[in-house]
Amino acid sequence: MRNAFCETLVHYSKDPNFVFLTGDLGFMALEPLQKAAGDRFINAGISEQNMISVAAGLASQGLFPWAYSIAPFIYARPLEQVRNDVCLHDLPVKLVGNGGGYAYGVMGGSHHAIDDYGILLSLLNMSVFVPAFSADVAPIIEKLLKFPHPAYLRLGRDEKPKGMTLPAYAPWRKLLDGQGPVMIIVGPLAGGILSGLQSEAGSTRPSVWVVSELPILAKGLPEEFSRDLERTGHLIVVEEHVAHGGAGEMLSRVLLMSGKAPRKFDHYCAKGYLSGYYGSQNFHRKESGLTVELILKDLKK
Repeated sequence: MRNAFCETLVHYSKDPNFVFLTGDLGFMALEPLQKAAGDRFINAGISEQNMISVAAGLASQGLFPWAYSIAPFIYARPLEQVRNDVCLHDLPVKLVGNGGGYAYGVMGGSHHAIDDYGILLSLLNMSVFVPAFSADVAPIIEKLLKFPHPAYLRLGRDEKPKGMTLPAYAPWRKLLDGQGPVMIIVGPLAGGILSGLQSEAGSTRPSVWVVSELPILAKGLPEEFSRDLERTGHLIVVEEHVAHGGAGEMLSRVLLMSGKAPRKFDHYCAKGYLSGYYGSQNFHRKESGLTVELILKDLKK
């Protein structure tokens, strides 16, 4: 997704109000953007707190800054500056975190972002965008260019199944019809789960939706999703994020308050480090039960 992100911003970097700041990251990936933006591409160094404050200052003067780093260094390290300098003043700073969830694998918990959008959505005026596929990045950026508030863009690895045709980007998209439960997936792990479900048949094949914009609000629920949920009465939420502050909590609250709570609710989410070991992204997903094999095993019980 990082390549799609770079290519899209190159196209928009000619705008004189465009500014891109990086926390000394993006080498061997963002050079085309650096060349296109010239002096408006700023390496802020390994000083993320300062980078966010500078981005807020630029935004306060009418510029449109993007601040980039790997995910935990764009939201956790400078959280005070994000809260006080950006969100409290409702400035249109766009935070971009590469490697959401367990993406940085063996680098360990300091480099993982399994609590990012839960933390950021607790701040005033913040919105979150989580592309599931590389094709989602360009339309999200187009939306962010006109978005007058703080936002966080969480990038990951494109895991789209080969040969799969995606519908046009939307905050909610139905990607698979099924007779079984309604499944909501957030983020790139949707690709691997969809790949494993396509050959499934009968009552165990879920109706699969992908959600890419947070927070989840009652007014944003598609009518078709509500009909699916009413038909089956069973909701499954899958996300590479801890339960607290995640999409599962958001959606269950919205459904409960609107009188649409399902009879059965399952939440597959990041569970931290159950074994005490660090490994690849797939290792941590498996440990947390975030694989299609484990989900199908539960459905067939």
